[in-house]
Amino acid sequence: MDEQFLEATVSVRGVVCRPDGRVLTLRRASDGGWELPGGRIRDGEAVTDCLRREVEEETGLSVAVHGPVHTVTWHNEAGNGRLAVYYHCTTGRADVVLSHEHTEFEWLPEADACERLSDPQTTATSRALARGGATPAERVD
Repeated sequence: MDEQFLEATVSVRGVVCRPDGRVLTLRRASDGGWELPGGRIRDGEAVTDCLRREVEEETGLSVAVHGPVHTVTWHNEAGNGRLAVYYHCTTGRADVVLSHEHTEFEWLPEADACERLSDPQTTATSRALARGGATPAERVD
């Protein structure tokens, strides 16, 4: 058997939750689709540092990063490998300041968020909200 190993770009995304259980969703400027905040990890960057950086860059929010809730791999339309790790994140703030990457945001209850997100993001959202009051994760490098 000839094994093929995934060569992939790695990204991390946050299911950012407020104390009232609402989840932050962002509309991409590039295609109008909805997503969770996050992005690609830099070489040598700690995973949780990357996620905090990406969320702050895209939304202006500081978040507490809790444990991972979902991981998925796939190939994009160009055939490039992708790996995404989703983390449960919390914030006490609701005042979002969007970057140029997004055109709007909404804080939504779980059911509404899951209706607009992709299947992997829906799975991550449901798992993060089921986790509830998680404690901050140890540093993941």
